[in-house]
Order: sequence, then C-alpha cells, then structure tokens
Amino acid sequence: MEAVPTVYLDHAATTPITDVAVDAMTARLREVGNASSLHASGRRARRIVEESRETVAQALGCRPGEVVFTSGGTEADNLAVKGLFWSRREVDAARTRVLGTAVEHHAVLDPLEWLEEHEAATVELLPVDAAGRLRVESLQAAIERDPASVAMITVMWANNEVGTLQPIDEVVRLASAHGIPVHTDAVQAVGSVPVDFAASDVDALSISGHKVGGPQGVGALVVRREVDLTALLHGGGQERDVRSGTLDVPAIAGFAAAVEVAVKQQAELAARLVVLRDRLIEGVRSAVPDVVLNGDPVDRLPGNVHLSFPGCEGDSLLMLLDARGIECSTGSACSAGVPQPSHVLLAMGRDAAAARSSLRFSLGHTSTAADVDAVVAAIAPCVERARAARA
Repeated sequence: MEAVPTVYLDHAATTPITDVAVDAMTARLREVGNASSLHASGRRARRIVEESRETVAQALGCRPGEVVFTSGGTEADNLAVKGLFWSRREVDAARTRVLGTAVEHHAVLDPLEWLEEHEAATVELLPVDAAGRLRVESLQAAIERDPASVAMITVMWANNEVGTLQPIDEVVRLASAHGIPVHTDAVQAVGSVPVDFAASDVDALSISGHKVGGPQGVGALVVRREVDLTALLHGGGQERDVRSGTLDVPAIAGFAAAVEVAVKQQAELAARLVVLRDRLIEGVRSAVPDVVLNGDPVDRLPGNVHLSFPGCEGDSLLMLLDARGIECSTGSACSAGVPQPSHVLLAMGRDAAAARSSLRFSLGHTSTAADVDAVVAAIAPCVERARAARA
C-alpha cells in the first residue's frame, strides 16, 4: 500500500529543523568538554557557548550577557514569571500582584496559577477583545488601581493559537511609568515577525529553539542585566547564577545557528507565508462558506490560519484530515488530547461549541502552494463527514 504523502501544517507546534542547525549540532556532538571545566576541552566547549550567545544576541538586538540559555520556552517562561515575582517581592513584600492576559500559553498561565496557590500571589488575567488582543484600557486600570502592589506584567508577543499580535509597545509604556518589569513570551514571534529586544524595552523575553528551526530541548530567556531574577535551579551557578546546569553545547550551537538564519530570513519568509496563508483562507472559505476565521485578520502571524467549522468537532476533523496525510492542530500542542475548549477562544467571547470546532493550520519554512491546495481539496468532504458524525 502506497504511503500517503504528509502535508505538514503544524509549524506552530514545532517546525522542521534547518540544515544549518543540523550541521552546527553534528559538528559538536562528538567533541568532549564541559563548558564549566577549566582544561582545554572545557575551554573549547565554553568558546562555542559564548560564540553562540553572541550570535543569538546579535539576532535579537540584545547584549550577549543578557542571554540565559534554558531547556526551552517553558523553562524560560517559568524562570521569568517566578523569578521576577520572587525578586520583586523580596525587595517589597507589598508587591504581590501579577498581571497577564487571559490568552497566555499554559507555560505562563500554569506558573501564575502555581504562584497564586503556593506563594500567595494575586494573579489578574486581563480581558482581550474579539480578535484576541489585550484590552489596553483594562491593563491601565489594573495598574493605576494600585501600582505599588504590582510585581510584574507578562504579555505574550503573539498568540500561539489564533496568531494575534499583542500591543507590547503599549504594555511597556504603561508599565515603565511605574517602574514595573514586563516579560513577553516571544516563542511564536521570533523568526515570524520583527523582534528587537532593546528596541522593545521589555525586561525579559522567552524564545524556544524548535519554533525557529533549531533542536527541541533548548531555548533562552533574554533578560536585562540590571533586572534581578531569583533562580529556579540551584547547582553550579551557570548562566549568571540564575540557571544552573551543565550546558548542552551541541544544542546551543544548533539553536544559535537556527536563530541567526530565522531572523535574517524573517522578512522574506513572512512575505511568502502571507501569500500562502491568504490563499488557504480564501480556498477554505470557498469550500466551506460558513467557516469562521479567528484572530485579527491583519495584525497576526504570517503563517497562522485559525478556523472554526460550525457543526464540527475539531478533534474529529483533525483525524479525518490526518487520514489524508494533512497534519494540523486543534490549538496548542501542549493541551492536545485534553477534551476541553480552547481557553483562548473562550476569552475572545466564543462559546464552548465554537471553541471545540476549531483547527489551527500553521505554515512555516517548508510550506508550499501544494500543501495549501491539498487542504483546500480535502476540507469540504472532511467537514461533511465530521458534521454527519455529530448528527
């Protein structure tokens, strides 16, 4: 039986590793050396780490010393959210409030919930509009109600489900007036839209390797040198003493190579993906006229297409497409398999049925017009079968 060719449209979950990342990693895999060792092998490993740090810093518009390597975006988010909260509260016990949005990734939402349950934090998840964008007036009101009690603010750069870009400049403007640090989860943004750490004026920014064509299991938290951060991990004191642990030299080398290429090619890739994205949206609309596009129609990630199919269960539709070799997602991969509606769509004002009827198609550097055409050709019969299964 001939295998069904795979149409991979789940780049927001993980994107295929690039050749430059593979080459950078494999060149280091057989080299011995702990980057914390003082002998020649250790110094060689340390040189690779520091050169990689410089590469990431140049790509993201920050200083090398501001790059803290982590195991990925989840660890970076946890380090930022918990580390900033603890350090701010230690200086002033009155700083117990944390402000975020209701549409954050669970790598931010779950640490916030943990701080509320175990550290007596007061977490306020601010509302978003129908497009999934933070209501800035709500943030302003929350800050001005008692600015001295706010420990930190965390707002993602771009939403991982519906692709909406958040008003980070407005968030920073409101926060900086009161000296409140801002963290942003930029895992979906780097390589997709322009991201400049220094120009953004945020205090901490999370990035993950496997979202930009690098390996899984590596990422970074970019954090300003002047910002105090309480460590999550304690041990050897690596990474400014805020992230102890033996550094994964090959993975860091691959990560840096991927970040460099992703940022250099960002504008060119975005222009190509916007054409494919719009072609996919229009094609699906023609095949399924009552489909609903979620997220901001303009200020969104170039490769994101998030659609609701009335009368369908998203999980059923996903599996029908999967049987045809088309791979997509019902939302965040971290919540896959859990039968509950998307918290993002619920926060946008959609009801539970609409939230469960949704699919995310996310395009990336390997996506082609043929991929888009395959979805357009398959979507109507798959929707028809999914609706019949609910009847």
